[in-house]
Amino acid sequence: MKIDIGIDESQRQQIAEGLSHLLADSYTLYLKTHNYHWNVTGPMFQTLHTMFETQYTELALAVDMIAERIRSLGEKAPGSYKQFAKLSKVTEEDGHPSAHDMIRNLVTAHETVIKTARTVFPTAEAGNDEATADLLTQRIQLHEKTAWMLRSLLEG
Repeated sequence: MKIDIGIDESQRQQIAEGLSHLLADSYTLYLKTHNYHWNVTGPMFQTLHTMFETQYTELALAVDMIAERIRSLGEKAPGSYKQFAKLSKVTEEDGHPSAHDMIRNLVTAHETVIKTARTVFPTAEAGNDEATADLLTQRIQLHEKTAWMLRSLLEG
């Protein structure tokens, strides 16, 4: 069935492609954060364990919103580790980093997601896709705030 939502097909595909990268980054960040929640140790264990749980829970909801936006645009959302690995710029590391390195790695990952979200804006704006622009704005605000809170743990 033809999709007639006021955004032409090629723009919908380009927006969905950009959102697929955002989805992959967000899902990879979700996995990284969940891993850190399980494996954090040290004097800040309780604080970080709880903080990471809050963060991965929010990310679980976010990946669903991003994937559903892709589907609303008439495209299929990526949904496998293989696809996410190909699309994501968020890096994973081997082993178990220290709590300090976990925080530093998460700052970098959140900043990566922010940059990916920003790359989708021009296409969303060109297509008059206010719904995607709103989603991107919300994601950027959340990731900027989270990165700031994590960076604050590294000061002092």
